[in-house]
Amino acid sequence: MRRILNHRTAVSITLVSTLAAATAACGGRQDAATTDTGGTVTCEVAQATRVGIATGNATGVYFALGNAFAEQVNGAGKNVQATASETGASVQNIQQLVAGTYDVAFSLADTAADAVNGTGSFTSKQPVNALARIHTNYTQVIVRKDAGIKDVAGMKGKRVSTGSPKSGTEVIANRVLTAAGLKAETDVQAQKLDLTKTVDGMKEGTIDAMFFSGGLPTPGITDLLTTSADKVEFLDITPLLPEMQKINEVYQEGTIPAATYKTPADVKTIVVPNFLLVRDNLDPNVACVLTRTLFDRKTQLEQANAAAKEISLDTARKTGPVTVHRGAAKALDDLGAPK
Repeated sequence: MRRILNHRTAVSITLVSTLAAATAACGGRQDAATTDTGGTVTCEVAQATRVGIATGNATGVYFALGNAFAEQVNGAGKNVQATASETGASVQNIQQLVAGTYDVAFSLADTAADAVNGTGSFTSKQPVNALARIHTNYTQVIVRKDAGIKDVAGMKGKRVSTGSPKSGTEVIANRVLTAAGLKAETDVQAQKLDLTKTVDGMKEGTIDAMFFSGGLPTPGITDLLTTSADKVEFLDITPLLPEMQKINEVYQEGTIPAATYKTPADVKTIVVPNFLLVRDNLDPNVACVLTRTLFDRKTQLEQANAAAKEISLDTARKTGPVTVHRGAAKALDDLGAPK
């Protein structure tokens, strides 16, 4: 089996032998046979190939969809096997994608734009392409009612979880705080925690407020709102949207429907799309198979998380400024996606 993946934290989605699992977790970097050597894209992968998928926090939508996607890739019978791993999400995902640790990465569109432009968390332009635009992430800002926080500016001096280090949540949280006139480094007691620890802190009262950027529903947020609905509430951060759009026009207004978490009313917030990313030199036939599977197995992905309902051929190519990988473009052409 040719190898694209080398990492130690793969979460296997299929039952494999101990030897096979060990083999998947060790070895070298990407070899020449897995790169784009030119030629026509056939969407046929002749040699057995393993890919690694970088997702996000264990109780987030990236993780749920990433594992479901890997399972569908494995069941597609296209000579490609996948494993999905829990990660810190967007920024870390792109860094490790470029390093060859993973081959597919979930990412927020704003972080992906920073990567290809060499801005924000990236000091140079990163060699990444997109397979497709997928679901939308909602900036979910929740506060404890006893903290007395009525808007983002009111987080000054408070204990605020800004998400995992090097995550898309951390990027957005810091930008929202800045838009409200606060400095994340000094004006709040920033807690750089993953979603599971953040939810635990909100329940226990050791955190006053939290940010999380995720699809709907986010399992960890469902847990928090189910167990502590009388202690927490969402903040409407849309008054800060104009300042956010000065940073990146990808930020838009969206609504978290009341039915999502059984809240008293809909919640307005700031949203941003998600992309599935790959290295720009990935074997185009592998990219084609992955993209075909994403859309051919959409129904199965929806069963893993409702956010997959947003995956659409109509928006698949809307990944600017990130270029669609040529292998993915072949799959989208075959599937009839609008250009």
